[in-house]
Amino acid sequence: MNLSRTYTFDEAQKKLERYCAYQERCHKEVTQKLYEMRMIPEARDQIIVHLLQHNFLNEERFAKAFVRGKFRIKKWGKQRLQLELKRRDINKTLINIALSEINESDYYSVFHALAEKKAETIKETNVLKKRKKLADYLLYRGWESPLVYEKIRELIP
Repeated sequence: MNLSRTYTFDEAQKKLERYCAYQERCHKEVTQKLYEMRMIPEARDQIIVHLLQHNFLNEERFAKAFVRGKFRIKKWGKQRLQLELKRRDINKTLINIALSEINESDYYSVFHALAEKKAETIKETNVLKKRKKLADYLLYRGWESPLVYEKIRELIP
């Protein structure tokens, strides 16, 4: 027996307003939430239009907040940020606008601090393995390859 809750149009709209007001959301997250609520396609479309008109949903604002937060807290590079935004179906123009928000000097200082901190914590004695571990770590976080390999040559001669 299926006990999942059903929602009226007004209940669903209010629930999605609160969902979007709590934290910036992208269209894909909102659409997924509406699918989970088992709303019919016409209701989904009307709710999304309502959220857009009343500024609960704004992809550019979402992209900027996402980039700022992930860069500042998780220290992700531009490659990873770009990939994660693409996964959320954000268009290329908005991705570029959001990435341009990152100050270049901050970007490089965060990269250098992160690389140096990680290099100190790697306990590997084999130089090649140590380089590989550092490279894997930085590349996974989305930092650009030329930047990573140049820093590795500098830190681990």
